[in-house]
Amino acid sequence: MAQPEDRDDAALVAEAAGGSQHAFRTLYRAYARPVYWIAHGLVGSAADAEEVTQETFLAAWRKLPGLELRSESLLPWLATICRFQCANRIRRLKRDREHTQAAVEETLPATIDVEEQVVTAGLVDRILEEVAGMSEIDREVFRLCAAEGYGYQAAADELGISHGAVRNRLSRVRAQVRTAIGTEGP
Repeated sequence: MAQPEDRDDAALVAEAAGGSQHAFRTLYRAYARPVYWIAHGLVGSAADAEEVTQETFLAAWRKLPGLELRSESLLPWLATICRFQCANRIRRLKRDREHTQAAVEETLPATIDVEEQVVTAGLVDRILEEVAGMSEIDREVFRLCAAEGYGYQAAADELGISHGAVRNRLSRVRAQVRTAIGTEGP
């Protein structure tokens, strides 16, 4: 009798469609990594790629009973599902950003002080200039945590370093920036 790893995708799909969790796990193990990398290339972040990979396989599990596999590999079908899941994720992220931006705009004052904007723009330029002289990892920690609002753990996951490393680096970056802009006049 052939081992599950020796069977072709069509046989595994038929078994999984019939409810075999073992067959589906075998398919998952075979294709999770390529699906992840497709997702990562489209959504650009490890956390979102992991979510899309899970969503892809969940959708695949639901659609397996009606699937007629037309190639030797399940990957083209999974890649199509993955692309749709990525498009959904990107739309959802964009919508969330727009709603967040709308909420921020509602809290902005009705009048704008031009002098304050000029001072603020100058301060931002000095901060960015200081950060530009830092190591690449410190610049990335600053970008993710200070500019994009990532939490320590999310930034750690994105950068492949520990939570503590992100916390310590960001603290050091903030201290360096405070020192640099505090010693200069506006």
